Amino acid sequence: MISIINYKDTRSGFGAGLLEAGKNNPDVFALCADLIGSLKMNDFVKAFPERFVQTGIAEANMIGIAAGLALSGKIPFAGSFAAFASGRVYDQIRVSVAYSNLNVKIAASHAGITLGEDGATHQMMEDLGLMRGLPNMVVLNPCDYNQTRQATLAAAQYYGPVYLRFGRPVVPNFTPEDQPFEIGKAILCREGKDVTIIATGHLLFHALEAAEELLQQGIEAEVINIHTIKPLDTETILRSVSKTRRVVTAEEHFCNGGLGDAVCQLLSCHLPTPVEMVAVDDHFGESGEPEQLMHQYGLDTPHVVAAALRVWSR
Repeated sequence: MISIINYKDTRSGFGAGLLEAGKNNPDVFALCADLIGSLKMNDFVKAFPERFVQTGIAEANMIGIAAGLALSGKIPFAGSFAAFASGRVYDQIRVSVAYSNLNVKIAASHAGITLGEDGATHQMMEDLGLMRGLPNMVVLNPCDYNQTRQATLAAAQYYGPVYLRFGRPVVPNFTPEDQPFEIGKAILCREGKDVTIIATGHLLFHALEAAEELLQQGIEAEVINIHTIKPLDTETILRSVSKTRRVVTAEEHFCNGGLGDAVCQLLSCHLPTPVEMVAVDDHFGESGEPEQLMHQYGLDTPHVVAAALRVWSR
């Protein structure tokens, strides 16, 4: 059984981590494009008003200011919705942050299909691919409140560009509060011998639920928590797949460009293996309740189980 501590949104994990990082280091700054409440930055703003910049709805300017702060030795966290924090300002991130290898942290909230009612224009499902493609960029996609808090603290301590992705809905909070978080190091959540399920973000909980259902069918699934999309923990993945020889990847992202692509690239070079991807196919989303959309677009527990059964039969 999966032990659920409570239910919380991952954006609140970012807010808690940002406040803690600010207390730990006076060089931590925060910037926001008119979304303080949505990104749960309120406590940081209240505690450190002199270290906060409200840019308004001017995301490109926000990234430019963050780059300037980084050049002056500060550690800026620039926050907005993922659709704006990655897509609207891609040129600024590419040139002013990644190319210059500056110590800027991009906090991208409301990512994926679970943004829900705001619809396709705001449901950013290509951001991991965009950020993965940038040299120097670290890409983090934690799974729950506790891990998002830890990821925020790790990003503050890491020197260099970081893209930190998190979400809007309340989801199970199930990882230990004190679980170590190391950038680039995956976490083996469950051992198995028949199929490897490699999951990231909100899909990790569904992967663990799927593993329990598969066990009832005599299939032992190994589950890996990939909280860092880049750099990818190739050693952990190859060690697991060399045992199971079957893979399912699970992510709240398009099939193109995300975790599934990264894993397939790795395996094609080192260990050719059958792979099934649980991800959104090549089309945009729509407005709806997050749970309904997760099912409609093939991202919930039954779809992870079905993918594992398909790869098992190959």
